[in-house]
Amino acid sequence: MPRINCAIELLARDQPVYYTMVSELTYLRGLVEAHSWADYLTIDLEHQPFDMAGLHAFMAGLVAGGPTASGHRTPCVVVTLPMDGSSADAVHANRWMIQQALAAGVHGLLLCHAECPEAVSAFVEGARYPFRSAGVGDGLGEGRRGSGGQHTAARTWGIPVAEYLRRADPWPLDPAGELMLGLKIENRRALERAEACLAVPGIAFAEWGPGDMGMSLGHEDAHDPPWPADMLAARSRVKAACDRAGVAFLDIMQADTVTGLIDEGVRIGAATAEVAAIGRRHVAGNAVRTGPSRQTGPATPAE
Repeated sequence: MPRINCAIELLARDQPVYYTMVSELTYLRGLVEAHSWADYLTIDLEHQPFDMAGLHAFMAGLVAGGPTASGHRTPCVVVTLPMDGSSADAVHANRWMIQQALAAGVHGLLLCHAECPEAVSAFVEGARYPFRSAGVGDGLGEGRRGSGGQHTAARTWGIPVAEYLRRADPWPLDPAGELMLGLKIENRRALERAEACLAVPGIAFAEWGPGDMGMSLGHEDAHDPPWPADMLAARSRVKAACDRAGVAFLDIMQADTVTGLIDEGVRIGAATAEVAAIGRRHVAGNAVRTGPSRQTGPATPAE
């Protein structure tokens, strides 16, 4: 079966993925973003209202406005949750947010301030159905996602409910899974346990959250590059932990840095349409120079 999640389709081929932020959760905005240049759209519910009615309307607009030029029903949609990963208890207490976001048919979730592996395990478990067994007993407990929301989510994905239940599992833990779960390793406490957090099965990508990381390290506003030495060291540690765990690393990409970051191994970029175009040309050029042994296929942009 073809992929529902175009971002996973790219990552599975070791191709860069580019995203942009969407703040207006309306049906009309969904119609517009159905033809976004981006491979995936981030919905920031960490700092914006937890608007589930708006999220459902936006997803409906994406479906109505689609498909994308790459042939996918919608772009990938990742929700940044308004909870933090300070402890397993904190995640368990807010697990209803995971269930509600997934019921809207989104394709990924991002856990902020992922500070300990127990919290990360609770996050992954909250996004999984209990009949899934991969990884259980090897860093994960039984899935805790309940029945009910699959009907709306399946309608958004355009597949039967039974098929949704089979495919709504975290990738790459489940090679056929269509859900992307990510972490923000974005403060000193999280940094100290980055390796353990990223070793939890079920995580597809992670970022180092330079805005919050900078504040945690004593910088009032150091979100954007160039970064001071202590922040560069934090980035390096998170990147190395991602590489060790086989997790895609997310970073800010700019016109003068995108090609170097791709060559470094960064696979998810916060970008603009211009930056994404530069990156896609760079990857296509490398494929021509190195031949098919280095690439399993051309990039599939969502534009």
